[in-house]
Amino acid sequence: MTPLPSRHCVQALALLAAACGIALLLGAPPPWVAQAAAALLVAGLAWLLRDVLISRRAWYAAPLRARRLVPHALALGVPTQVRIEIENPAAQPCVAELFDEVDPRFSFDGLPQRIMLPARGRFELAYTVIARQRGPARFGRIQLRRHSLAGSFEQPLALGQPCELRVYPNFAALTRYAWLAGDRRLAQIGIKTYAQRGGGTEFRQLSEYRAGDPVRHIDWKATLRQGKPVVREFQDERDQRVLFLLDCGRRMRADEGAREIGGSHFDDALNALMLLACVALKEGDEVGVITFGNPPGLARHFAPRKGRAALDALMNALYDLQPSATHSDYAAAAHELMRTHPRRALVIMLTNFRDEDADELQPALQLLRRRHLSLVASLRERVLGHLAAQPLDTPRRGVEVAAAHLFEQSRRDAFARVTGGDALSIDVEPAQLATALVNRYHAVKRAGLL
Repeated sequence: MTPLPSRHCVQALALLAAACGIALLLGAPPPWVAQAAAALLVAGLAWLLRDVLISRRAWYAAPLRARRLVPHALALGVPTQVRIEIENPAAQPCVAELFDEVDPRFSFDGLPQRIMLPARGRFELAYTVIARQRGPARFGRIQLRRHSLAGSFEQPLALGQPCELRVYPNFAALTRYAWLAGDRRLAQIGIKTYAQRGGGTEFRQLSEYRAGDPVRHIDWKATLRQGKPVVREFQDERDQRVLFLLDCGRRMRADEGAREIGGSHFDDALNALMLLACVALKEGDEVGVITFGNPPGLARHFAPRKGRAALDALMNALYDLQPSATHSDYAAAAHELMRTHPRRALVIMLTNFRDEDADELQPALQLLRRRHLSLVASLRERVLGHLAAQPLDTPRRGVEVAAAHLFEQSRRDAFARVTGGDALSIDVEPAQLATALVNRYHAVKRAGLL
């Protein structure tokens, strides 16, 4: 790359120009000023040329080496530290300014930095990035502006190699769920648990009778063999199937802008989907996903599977999915699911319902319920609650409160009409979606509805 004059070089030229101007103002003969300035410029150019030759010879003999240390996977909105290691094998120390080619969808703190590389030594620095959008991301090369040995010019350099990485949904909800489940404190995040021994419909094991166990669960043959009362224990039925219909249409692009990174309705729906998928997989069920509302040919279909590896596969299948400006076709989504999944399943449609969608959503839901246990999980804008809760201290606010209540009542009536008053379907604000879905899933399992 072409060398650039350093700040000191530019300052020296500015100082020379200022000195010439002052000399002319003081009445010095112009030829004398021109000759003096030319002599100083020639001397400066000679000094600059010497610095260029010596510096480049040293740099070619011992080039700098750099590498970037960054995780291959990042979580949306979570600060992540990026480290850069630079090795200087030359016998002279080096001063430079460093900047990294960060993906434009990241915010960062700690760049650029001025660094001093010791002779025959290594220097390490760190800065922080925050991913603001899910999907693939790219870091370019590490950019240095190295000062020459005498400081007369700067040499731009590109070191290291570009790297590709992935930005996934925030894992915080999954991590917190796993931690609270281990400590049996799920009520802290609103998830209901039911401490019942011998519940469910699938046989688990035989155990000794204890006070309070149902008499109908006594296994009389085992009781005769053991010489003491033995009961059958049951658990929630496993090997069932949970299917998500994930709306990727224009309604899911809603972003109320008052929350942290990743606050769109689609991001909230995706986070809730991942949490419920984690819960269902731990219960031994299969999880699958069909998206709709995508541009033509871009819908995704994650075939139902179970096991720990299924959650990682699901994240890799959906991590870069973004809502589109396309209208969501509920009927087409329902027909596709009926065609590809004949086995009965719990079908959860994640969408942003409006009352004008009733004529399209109702027949799609009726079709799904012919074979599957189906529920609608709709996201409600938080701004409606804020408007309805305003104090009635001005006429304008009175109109806003009345309009918010009217809109909410219209939406609630349409939702009840579409779902048929189904107690499983939910219409909640985004922050409540994940908890509500997990509680509905537990209710379905406990009641044996599948």
